[in-house]
Amino acid sequence: MRSHWPIKKLGEICEENIKSPFKVENASNSGEYPFFTSGENVLTHDDYLVDGENIFLSTGGYANVKYYNGKASYSTDTWSLRVKNNLTKYVFYQILGRLKYIDEVLFRGSGLRHLQKKEFLNIKIPLPSLHIQQKIVKVLDTIQSAIEIQEKIIEKTKELKKSLMNLLFHYGLAGLRVKELMSSRVGELKSEELEKLGLKLKKTEIGEIPEHWEVVRLGDERLFELIMGQSPPSNSYNQNKKGLPFLQGKAEFREIYPQPIKWCDRPIKIAEKNDILISVRAPVGELNLADQKYCIGRGLAAIRVKNNVNPFFLFNCLDFFKNQFLTYGTGSTFKAITREVLENFQFPLPPLPEQQEIAEILQTIDQKIEIEKRKKELYEELFKT
Repeated sequence: MRSHWPIKKLGEICEENIKSPFKVENASNSGEYPFFTSGENVLTHDDYLVDGENIFLSTGGYANVKYYNGKASYSTDTWSLRVKNNLTKYVFYQILGRLKYIDEVLFRGSGLRHLQKKEFLNIKIPLPSLHIQQKIVKVLDTIQSAIEIQEKIIEKTKELKKSLMNLLFHYGLAGLRVKELMSSRVGELKSEELEKLGLKLKKTEIGEIPEHWEVVRLGDERLFELIMGQSPPSNSYNQNKKGLPFLQGKAEFREIYPQPIKWCDRPIKIAEKNDILISVRAPVGELNLADQKYCIGRGLAAIRVKNNVNPFFLFNCLDFFKNQFLTYGTGSTFKAITREVLENFQFPLPPLPEQQEIAEILQTIDQKIEIEKRKKELYEELFKT
């Protein structure tokens, strides 16, 4: 059926709205109308430029497209289009489906990349009857709504994990059993009040921690081994999966486990499975967990646990306290973490059984997040079809 649909260029069915006089800094915190910019966030403005159904595209940086029905405003770096004689939302979805192509091919420039508008208007799309357009939009709206629901579930689950980490890494497992802490901010209750609730804390050089916990350093050789990355010879790199997967730095990091794009057949420094990987060059302090053996370059270090340390506990603990890594940045051109800084980094460590219980709680939440992400990805694949 699609082969019989007429094909038209975007320039034949779209008209430009007026160029905006408003810069991003003109946005208001409490404006009446949505204010579209080249970024992801939608701000507000006191004045509107268009009404009805319109499409908003970023013109600088990277491709971004939004749809809105109603009075709205937009910034100077945003291109606003209205659609003639066709469903605006159908055209929006056609553009959205080509966003990767638009970003990779139609955004060009030596400095800040800009959208090549003439080439954009030459993009051809199929135009079935309005009745068919309405049916397609209804289906895509349903899928898009499911994607947005999944995004909210993922965000809420991440917030739950963050809240639990706040309790667990300050009060330990006992903190979860105290209802008063669930509605209080960490540090709000005094030591005497905490003791009445059954929580005993002790003062340390890094603040108050549970009485039975200890403060340790990453340089403690009884517990950890540090491996600073070193780049192998450039002629040992390959994409044929020969040798070990190679990680240069944070670029290959994902939510928890890295995703390599290169391999190396002459590795120098190696991270083993369950080593904590930390970015030691800008951006410093980012963390991943090794799910297999890797060759690591100079942008990374590996932290290997020994006896009495659970790697999943350590990964989450360091992730919780990672902002402290940022304060240790050195160097004038970019921030970097040296071996000495890593060795001197201090954090609280509970006994192994408690580490394992905390790790299991957080892993359960990670599994929930992963399941919801997979659902979202399935909806996104369905949307693309």
